[in-house]
Amino acid sequence: MSEGWTVDLLQLRYFQVVARHEHISRAAEELRVAQPSLSRTIARLEAELGTPLFDREGRRIRLNQYGAIFLRHAERALSELDDGRRALRDARDTGLGRVSVASETLLTITHALGSFRAAYPRADVRLYQSNAEDMARQLRAGEVDFCVASQPLTGSNLESIQLAREEVLLAVPRGHWLDGRESVTIPEIADEPFVTTRPGHWQRALLDRLFAAEGLRPLLSCEGDEPASSQDMISAGLGIGLIPAMSRQTGTDAIVPVAWVHLDAPGCHRVLTLVWNRDTYLAEAALRFREFITSRPFMTHRLPHPRGGPDHDPA
Repeated sequence: MSEGWTVDLLQLRYFQVVARHEHISRAAEELRVAQPSLSRTIARLEAELGTPLFDREGRRIRLNQYGAIFLRHAERALSELDDGRRALRDARDTGLGRVSVASETLLTITHALGSFRAAYPRADVRLYQSNAEDMARQLRAGEVDFCVASQPLTGSNLESIQLAREEVLLAVPRGHWLDGRESVTIPEIADEPFVTTRPGHWQRALLDRLFAAEGLRPLLSCEGDEPASSQDMISAGLGIGLIPAMSRQTGTDAIVPVAWVHLDAPGCHRVLTLVWNRDTYLAEAALRFREFITSRPFMTHRLPHPRGGPDHDPA
């Protein structure tokens, strides 16, 4: 690397996107630049650093060990610059600034965000739907302030607080042989087709874990990306599925009729946590949102903490 290092912000942002996709054409499409121009930018960056950041395998590229090291520092630098830009904007604007929230299921957070906007109308609220892997990346990159997660997010710089813990029920179509049953075990439903989500979503992770504990694998009839649509498909007779108890509490079965059955299986519950990156700048709106959402019941239906502790113990 030359002493007069001339790596610029554009190179770092281009490198970040290419590293995420490990594919020049997909990165170029996201960045809306020509592929040859993007390739030249990455080549110039590698020349400036004096080290290849990617391994080339024909048309494919893979982030190598040097690229992985540089990516951590590049993301930290970009995050600091983004924080500085946001801090300036918040200081300049008369409002409270922006709070951005990602959630696996939009219905989980909709009511809380609506209540927050009613309490703080000057806050700019943004909502995103993401799976657990995407949420962890969004927090690291500073793309969102908070994630409402139904499964653990990994990262040494992430902090979290428990919002709620609720039972997860088995929903079955009306007239199903389980309609009217109080509870059922996993082996009893081993041959039943399940409506569920793709890998990466909490419903799928829970379903796979419950069956694995019995040495079984679930039979899948439908895999989707929108958990909120599961109840519709179950009601239509496409299978049975795991639905959080909040759906029963809010009376969705009056609109989308299903029968509810308790699963006699340990750990059949969902824990919702609010997760944030402690190294990322939070605008006034984000700080008020965190206080707002953690200072009142998140859902009307809660289960006692498994060890009898408070519902807001830090995760």
